[in-house]
Amino acid sequence: MQRRQLLQGAGIAGILSSGIAPTILKAQAPIRWRLASSFPKSLDTVYGASEAFAAHVADATGGNFIISVHPAGELVPAFGVVDAIQQGTVECAHTAPYYFFGKDETFALDCAVPFGMTSRAMTAWMYEGNGLELLREFYAPYQIVNLPCGNTGAQMGGWYRKEVKSVADLDGLKFRVGGFGGRVLAKLGVVPQNLPAGEIYQALEKGTIDATEWIGPYDDLRLGLHKVAKYYYYPAWWEGSTQFSLYINAEQWNSLPKAYQSIVTTAAAAAHSGCQARYDARNPAALKQLVAEGTTLVRFPKDVMDAAFKASREVYAELDETNPRWRKVFTDYSRFQAEQVQWDAVAESNYAQYLGAQKL
Repeated sequence: MQRRQLLQGAGIAGILSSGIAPTILKAQAPIRWRLASSFPKSLDTVYGASEAFAAHVADATGGNFIISVHPAGELVPAFGVVDAIQQGTVECAHTAPYYFFGKDETFALDCAVPFGMTSRAMTAWMYEGNGLELLREFYAPYQIVNLPCGNTGAQMGGWYRKEVKSVADLDGLKFRVGGFGGRVLAKLGVVPQNLPAGEIYQALEKGTIDATEWIGPYDDLRLGLHKVAKYYYYPAWWEGSTQFSLYINAEQWNSLPKAYQSIVTTAAAAAHSGCQARYDARNPAALKQLVAEGTTLVRFPKDVMDAAFKASREVYAELDETNPRWRKVFTDYSRFQAEQVQWDAVAESNYAQYLGAQKL
């Protein structure tokens, strides 16, 4: 097998075990990158995905390619990573793309939109559908090369000081909600607030906001949100899954040898699956602990879900008319999601519903 063929087909483990890696290292000068995260170190799930990615790259290159990971605010603000990538302030970043829907709503399609795809469907669209290709085209003017790098799975609907018994209870609610979901919630009378993770607890404690969502039981427990709000709602219809992305400055990406680009791609994929596994493994015990400490678990009323779904369709129709970049990506996203929903209804959903009724 030729060296190039082997490198193209091998994963990280294959490259290391093949004996090729040392040869590459001798020919390649050491590389040092900085990764700016949009998350604090305290969130070992999502911030941990950045660290796992960097560790994979270092291991696969024998320490010849080192990426230092920096929490939100250390190099740039949590919501400043896109500008930092464009300006070349940092070589790469790890973030939730929907934070930047104010620049263009299309960013959210690389992350989460209300009543959007599940994590498995999203991963399928990115790797086996047209997702990665379409988003690479969208990101090109921003000088960004993107790679999936983590997913939360379906999230919880957040923490509320008072009960939400109907749509009317949402009117005037000051609600911290990440990304694009706020635009749909605004149609229901909510006053959306976009705050980074490190500011949520204090805002809720002081009453600057009436409610907040973050991710799910494990992260919410670490942030201590149950100490300042009693009612924990589900599901987060605005985040049926949330995909995190690795952003790489396009010039820096193009300067990498092809073998290193392959290593980075594989490392991001490993961190992507590892992040989802970490959430799935840790959320069940965390939810039990939250309930044991006095949390009231509540399902959103059907009229809230129905009103939100209707509002989301209205927002998407408006964007299809006004944003051609959104329309191009969302058309393919919607088609893929529809097929996934039909398949899931036959297999996964029926299976999960049956198991849920049993005593395991």
